[in-house]
Amino acid sequence: MITTPYVPGSLLWVDLGSPDVKASAAFYAALFGWEFHSQGPEAGGYGMFTLGGRTVAAAGPLMAQGASSAWTVHFHTPDADATAKAVEQAGGTVRMAPMDVFTAGRLAGFTDPTGAEFAVWQPGDTRGLDAVNDPNTLCWAELHTTDPERAKAFYRAVFDWRTEDMPMGDFTYTVVSPATGGEDAGQGGIMGLSEEMRQGGWTTRWRPYFEVADCDAAVGAAGENGGTVVVPPQTVPGVGRMASLADPFGAAFAVITSATE
Repeated sequence: MITTPYVPGSLLWVDLGSPDVKASAAFYAALFGWEFHSQGPEAGGYGMFTLGGRTVAAAGPLMAQGASSAWTVHFHTPDADATAKAVEQAGGTVRMAPMDVFTAGRLAGFTDPTGAEFAVWQPGDTRGLDAVNDPNTLCWAELHTTDPERAKAFYRAVFDWRTEDMPMGDFTYTVVSPATGGEDAGQGGIMGLSEEMRQGGWTTRWRPYFEVADCDAAVGAAGENGGTVVVPPQTVPGVGRMASLADPFGAAFAVITSATE
């Protein structure tokens, strides 16, 4: 599970790029109860989503011409510049060169060799999200890719992640964890895109998961507020009840009501 004492390679931030930040904020307020707080004109429209006064995500306007709305997951790095070099050496590309974000930290954006975009954050004043795993907060991230083996090799080379393959019927699900941390440090998964998924419009991407108290109720709320149900609620024994959604501008994410012991 994600933990807020963030260590190198850990999932520590998630933000939304939107063509209409105000409208997106209204959608997630209705769905998760989030409040949006702009960081002011100097931040270019970027702002924080909070829940109970704690930062749980962020959002900002789309910056690149032709970009589509999407959630981006960020992983901790102690040195963004060194990570950029590691990404290139492992076959990825630098989408956004390392840059300082005021005194908050240092940011860089990349694309892995299979086409999935992600980012890294070198903490300064901002260490990461204040809350994870609680209802209506980030709890997991999942990479759907056309080449799982290449993706696993890439992220191991860049972050030194631990990986554990778990056969699940006709496919294998790989749980990824930071190099340091206990047995419960799993923070995400990697799985291949099936032909059925590809025909359904799924593409290579990282998809954030948000914990919810009631998966079915969350799916209903998403639909009532302009979202789209991509995969309806389904129960995975021992894991929980989950669904894949898209917000009104097409940003993909999932919700899950985790199974209890």
